[in-house]
Amino acid sequence: METNNTTTSNGVHNAHAKDNAAKIVFGDPVLCAQFLKGYTDIPLFKEIKPEDIENVSSHFLPLFQESRDSDTVNKIRIGNSEIYLIALIEHQSENDFDMSFRILRYIVFIWTDYAAQQEKLHKGITKSKAFLYPPILPIVYYEGTSTWSAPLNFKDRVFLSDAFGDYIPSFNYLVVPLNKYSKQDLIEKNDELSLIFLINQLQSSSEFHDLKDIPKEYTEHLADNTPDYLLKIIGKVIAVLLHKLNLPDEEVYDITDQITRRKFSMMFDNFQAYDVQETRRVSREEGRIEGKIEGEQLLLIKLVIKKLEKNYSAEQIAEILEESLDTIQPIYDIALRQAPDYNTDKVFEELNSNK
Repeated sequence: METNNTTTSNGVHNAHAKDNAAKIVFGDPVLCAQFLKGYTDIPLFKEIKPEDIENVSSHFLPLFQESRDSDTVNKIRIGNSEIYLIALIEHQSENDFDMSFRILRYIVFIWTDYAAQQEKLHKGITKSKAFLYPPILPIVYYEGTSTWSAPLNFKDRVFLSDAFGDYIPSFNYLVVPLNKYSKQDLIEKNDELSLIFLINQLQSSSEFHDLKDIPKEYTEHLADNTPDYLLKIIGKVIAVLLHKLNLPDEEVYDITDQITRRKFSMMFDNFQAYDVQETRRVSREEGRIEGKIEGEQLLLIKLVIKKLEKNYSAEQIAEILEESLDTIQPIYDIALRQAPDYNTDKVFEELNSNK
């Protein structure tokens, strides 16, 4: 992780600048354009193009507070005008009731910087009647599972606002909750961002089975139309999301490798196999420790075969899957005799007949 200690003249400090999934999304002009066109109802954005978007987050990085380093600022050109987009990312399940104040700080900082830049170009312009500040759209991208209930208007965070409303800053911010979209909603959007959101909606590895019936047409469209550079970005984003679900590094690598090789359908097919650890945990919780459940054992066999096909040894597979060698070795030996025509069901039958 990269660390960047920066403090500005206004005393605002930010100690680190780490990448995460949402920051990568809003920092890429193609994905950001897809978001603005497909996930907001603002007519001005319907014809927006990636080349209209410039990420200027690094310029405003010192403003970002600790743990807010995923927030982004984009400058968007619309005709001869420009507006600013502030994207604030909320990962927590709980609401941030001080969000409107956070946004107010961003707005004032951006306008202050804008005025300073214009003064350098045209001294005294900010005092003229013709000078106008650019509009700023604050968006909260909410990844939590609960409903967002924090006030959307800053005025609602100030007491006696009924009496002093005319003298209190009043603005709304737009909340885009990820849980608002069903799997079908996202599939119908049929773009790269929808794939990222499908993965981001997973709260645990036990939900991988929800993705097994992704339409073939959806994955074929992505495979045929996604540019190479965007495949790498998608792989990076999904790697971040899967690491949050505690998948082993090797499995994360396999998935991202399938993405960069345009094997999207294979990626979804294999998600079932990555659920073995979660299945085991649930099995224990339900008191079914005696022996392995058939479904769990089949998943484990699939994983062993997958590693065996890549020439991993039994010891390496046991280490990767966090299993004992005594559990892996019999599966490995039976599967090895079947090479190259591995058959999960036959391995399962022979394994159980030998007990």
